[in-house]
Amino acid sequence: MPEKINFGVFLPFYAFRNQKTGSQLFIQLKKIVQECEQLGYDSVWLDDHLMMGITPILECWTTLSALSVATEKIKLGTMVTCNSFRNPALLAKMAATLDNISNGRLELGIGAGVQKREHEAYGYTFSSNKQRIQRLNEAVEIIKKLWTQKKSSYEGNHFTITDAICEPKPIQKPHPPIVIGGSGEDLTLKVTAQQANRFDWGYLSSVDEYLHKLKVLENHCTKVGRSLDEIEKSCWPAGQIFIRTTKADLNQQVSKWLPEGTSLDEFKQTRFVGTPEEFMRILKKYMDLGVNHFMLFFGDLPDLTGLQVFAQKIFQMMN
Repeated sequence: MPEKINFGVFLPFYAFRNQKTGSQLFIQLKKIVQECEQLGYDSVWLDDHLMMGITPILECWTTLSALSVATEKIKLGTMVTCNSFRNPALLAKMAATLDNISNGRLELGIGAGVQKREHEAYGYTFSSNKQRIQRLNEAVEIIKKLWTQKKSSYEGNHFTITDAICEPKPIQKPHPPIVIGGSGEDLTLKVTAQQANRFDWGYLSSVDEYLHKLKVLENHCTKVGRSLDEIEKSCWPAGQIFIRTTKADLNQQVSKWLPEGTSLDEFKQTRFVGTPEEFMRILKKYMDLGVNHFMLFFGDLPDLTGLQVFAQKIFQMMN
């Protein structure tokens, strides 16, 4: 079992549908992030989307910059940045800047991008899955070069840089953690084996499925000459978390959480609805596999109760 367990909180903009303007959305998001920091969570993570229908959402990198000066110690991550939306050299510069502004608190989650409609609406080419993942691999190569070399050049099939300089370098050495998002076994996990400091597969429905992915990743690591132990293990223990101290508390609240036309049994298929003691049993299964980073998505946001119950009870059980 790992000595240090980290808990990150996923804060997708679609969790805040009650806010109608960008300023209201940021005020609410800042309040939640500051609460996460106060409660002792290790990190917060924003999703990277440009549009979701007509729902107001904020661009994640400029939002993280603002959050970096509204916080002091909590780490700030992207879950995950879409590689298609920004030239990788520019992204490297943006990320280095944020790491400096935040005094070394950036964690870069990056993926190939999956939303075709979003790409096309904003004028980005949505190429084949294979091409997007090739572009992801090249992008991470370029980002690492710019973060660690005085002057960088790279010529790939998709991206080229020539004598590019990225100063100041990130504060974190050798560079901020790179989290590769995605669980595709043939292509994405190969990039993970080559490039990642941590993997992120999103929510998987069982420990057996998680073990299968680990084995596939280990095989890719062997092929590229890398040990699986060099990659930090991450896990989403539930799709969404609805947690209260007692069953009585849960029974009082659950009717507010159920979407119209959804039964409680259906609701629970991809969500955790239970007590801290029940959640701890799930965590232990993954900790026994060496997982030391857990991603948490509290389904009752922007209500802070789930965040608070988890911190007050689970953190206490961990000590």
